Amino acid sequence: MGVHEHKDLLEKIGVDVPRHAKMMEMGFESYKNQFMSQKNRPEAMKYFDWFMSEMQGQRIAEINKLRENKKPAIGAFCIFVPEELIVGAGGACFGLCGGSPATIADAETELPRNICPLIKSAHGFKLQKTCAYTQSSDFIYGETTCEAKKKTWEILGKHHPVKVMNIPHMKREKDLKLWKEELFEFKEHLEEITEEKLSLEKMKEGVKIVNEKRKALQRLDRLRSMNPDIIPISGKDGLFITQMGFLDDPVRYTQKVNELCDELEKRVQEKVSVFEKYTPRLMVLGTPFAPPNWKLHTAVETSGGAIVNEESCIGHRYYKDNVDLDDVQDEDTLMQKLLDKYSAVDCACFTPNAPRIDKVLQMYKDRKLDGVIYYTLSFCHTYNVEAHLVTQALENEGIPCLVIESDYSPEDAGQIKTRVEAFLESISFKNKAKNFQKLQEK
Repeated sequence: MGVHEHKDLLEKIGVDVPRHAKMMEMGFESYKNQFMSQKNRPEAMKYFDWFMSEMQGQRIAEINKLRENKKPAIGAFCIFVPEELIVGAGGACFGLCGGSPATIADAETELPRNICPLIKSAHGFKLQKTCAYTQSSDFIYGETTCEAKKKTWEILGKHHPVKVMNIPHMKREKDLKLWKEELFEFKEHLEEITEEKLSLEKMKEGVKIVNEKRKALQRLDRLRSMNPDIIPISGKDGLFITQMGFLDDPVRYTQKVNELCDELEKRVQEKVSVFEKYTPRLMVLGTPFAPPNWKLHTAVETSGGAIVNEESCIGHRYYKDNVDLDDVQDEDTLMQKLLDKYSAVDCACFTPNAPRIDKVLQMYKDRKLDGVIYYTLSFCHTYNVEAHLVTQALENEGIPCLVIESDYSPEDAGQIKTRVEAFLESISFKNKAKNFQKLQEK
């Protein structure tokens, strides 16, 4: 693995190399057992298997090469980061480690127990110095999407440079005006690192690169979810590909996702499915899945179900919209176009958030799904509270829904699997009853 090959670099950026190497070896072994053991995987998944082995090795070397040339390397926890500006400045935008239970005990020396595990896990990675991405960040991008996050940034700032962007929780004209000012300020932070002006043309080039990445993910989403009888790739692999989009070089990643999609299109034409016909097709709603949080997908896809879409920040919410570059002739117009894209994200931090419910119902119908799992992390109050409104809307439409609240511990994996099995059984029974009724009506 690349961790050992890049030992000197990792030490230079302050990584606890022995602890980090052990963690990565355990993570890759888990990945091999859960992912590489799957049958009938697309051939193009070999690239993503390789990237898993090198994401804390070669990719870290690439990022630090950029830093040597005064290009920005920005760590993030949220899809509100204007990655187009970072890419336009020639830098790297990447998600930070935050999906493991192994760092939470360290985090709880500074943070309370009863907050979201993602925040604690990420904070713990910094305290342990076991995330090479965190150590490679010129600054960590923080946002004010929840109370726990915005107070954690104050504590995290003792250990690493943090810049906070104020994301308003309403979308009134005065709120959006404030948000636009924050985008201009973010650009200034990047210029402090590069020591040069970020031109309009460079920003537009960054937009084009990130737009192409999102188009590739939109294409993958359609191939995963819009063919009722053929599912050409497992939900677990689909999730992992999306997760890696927050770490990989965007140009290379876009190329590899499109190569995979070429193969998946051929599979659809040849009716090659990784699941049997009539396998219940599910969509997952709710909080993001930071790697290596694959617990729910594993439970579903070892219990007779298939996940064909994630309505989350690591999922549809991230790639559903592109930035419109038509008629962009000046910086102010570009910033407005960026704002239009980011303010269309239907995060549960916003109030009111009716567009999210409308989108969920439409996605369910368009994809001809069989059920929904509303998944939230423990103590994620925004998504836990909003679950009431979403599940009520699903119930009104007669859509089967299972609500699961969990953390990163493996201790509830058996319980989740049992609940998923019962949910899938109820869906199968409902579908059989529908088919029987159709036969009776003929």
